[in-house]
Amino acid sequence: MKHVERTETRSRRIGLVAVTAAGRRHARVLADAWPQARLLEAESAAAGLRTAWLECDQVVAFLATGAVVRLLAPLLDDKRSDPAVVTVDEAARYAVALLGGHAGGANALAAEVGALLDAAPVVTTATDAVDLPGLDTLGWPVEGAVAAVSRAILDGEPVTVVADAPWPLPALPANVQVVPAGAPAAGYRVLVTDRIVPLDERTAVLRPPALVAGVGASRGVPAAEVRALLDRVLATAGLSAASLRCLASADIKADEDGIRTTADALRIPLTTWSAAELAAVAVPNPSEVVRAAVGTPSVAEAAALLGGDAELLVAKTATAMATVAVARHAPRGRLALVGLGPGAAELRTPRAVTELRRSAVVVGLDQYLDQIRDLLRPGTRVLASGLGAEEERARSAVAEATAGQAVALVGSGDAGVYAMASPALEYADDRVDVVGVPGVTAALAAAALLGAPLGHDHAYLSLSDLHTPWEVIARRVAAAAQGDFVAVLYNPRSRNRDWQLPAALRLLAEHRPPDTPVGVVRNASRDGQRVHLATLATLDPAIVDMYSVVVVGSSQTRRVAGRMVTPRGYRWRT
Repeated sequence: MKHVERTETRSRRIGLVAVTAAGRRHARVLADAWPQARLLEAESAAAGLRTAWLECDQVVAFLATGAVVRLLAPLLDDKRSDPAVVTVDEAARYAVALLGGHAGGANALAAEVGALLDAAPVVTTATDAVDLPGLDTLGWPVEGAVAAVSRAILDGEPVTVVADAPWPLPALPANVQVVPAGAPAAGYRVLVTDRIVPLDERTAVLRPPALVAGVGASRGVPAAEVRALLDRVLATAGLSAASLRCLASADIKADEDGIRTTADALRIPLTTWSAAELAAVAVPNPSEVVRAAVGTPSVAEAAALLGGDAELLVAKTATAMATVAVARHAPRGRLALVGLGPGAAELRTPRAVTELRRSAVVVGLDQYLDQIRDLLRPGTRVLASGLGAEEERARSAVAEATAGQAVALVGSGDAGVYAMASPALEYADDRVDVVGVPGVTAALAAAALLGAPLGHDHAYLSLSDLHTPWEVIARRVAAAAQGDFVAVLYNPRSRNRDWQLPAALRLLAEHRPPDTPVGVVRNASRDGQRVHLATLATLDPAIVDMYSVVVVGSSQTRRVAGRMVTPRGYRWRT
């Protein structure tokens, strides 16, 4: 099924405000690291802060926290629209998330500032301090009594989550109970719904991305007409625009400015479908006039329904130049494929940590899960298994996600490189949203320790014949040798597979000189790390095991000052 998605993304604009020499020096460190940041030159701190507040999404002020509070107080409006603000002291010892903790990204910004300036991030958001998920950390709009409900969660009071459908939520503390719509929910409540509901001082509302608005239009339709019709249709149906997942239309409308501008204003994607795909959808109100014009009897209704298990809530409604229909799409589970990197915590990506904390269920090999248990939120369900149970782990993770859970399936290195992504995706269907989280591979960690062996074309090869016949592996090794690729050998040798590595080295030696550098890295970035540099003629396979990566150079790879270097295609200096 083909479709085209257009998502408007805006790079964050970061204003840096400093008035002292030390502050400007620290600010330049950030400006050099962040292309989207600029040091605002102003006559005074007050003028610089006002300019940053009006022009930027986030502000880093190299000023005293008290001074920033006094200067910004008259400008405060709404935490959903105000810029995030981080303050940094004169010595750059602390980066304080002052305003916009979750919603504006100040907590994350403080961590980024701290990493660049070697400053300690200071985050006082209550849920972060006690390791609980904030209502505004899911990426969904939230409204109502957010502060009161969050306080109840923090205080351990009973809180009920009433969900219209099984949306994938993060791990929740023991005092928070999820119940289906219609169940009794006294006390503090979190409603997960796309419907407009009455609010009170004990109710917060999470807006899941449940709705798709199909839009048809005449050429040149004004954006104001599209938006007015959409707002009217949603209001009449009692639906919240905050739950719109996307606008959808026909491919020929992908460049229609009135539709695109409406999607941009709502900060949602515009998804378009071909006429053939739209024509294949059964709709209650087909039109032969529309078929003659665009090749399908329906645009708005068909586009609203495409892309998942959907129910048409609002049939097509038209004005002079626009047509809108609205469908509710069933929630899909969430499966994050998380690469943990080679082992060292500092080589684990921030996105991997975010996804682990976003998940209610984490699945993985027991020894990998032991590395990250401290990162999981209280209440996370952990499904661990031992070596050799890869298919079981993949099936288990997909089953949990298909049931509507937020799941992280973890593996070492990168999840897509000899790891769990491919077996999991063999089972995952369109009932699951898949999020790929890249990780630092064992090959990259090993290469960094060896020098620069991957400076030109290279091939990853697994020597394990447990799932691939040796004849196939041998052909691939021979092809890499003949093509003069640097060869990165995974699963090189184990107690029961001790002949494959020597056989592979012989195949490579048929096309490489005996002095070709060969690197062996064991336990890259972990305890017991060992780096060994040899040649094709001198490497002893007995030093290699399943915790090792073997890197065999090309004919151009050289040993330079004890490091393994493959040139990028330039001539070696003589």
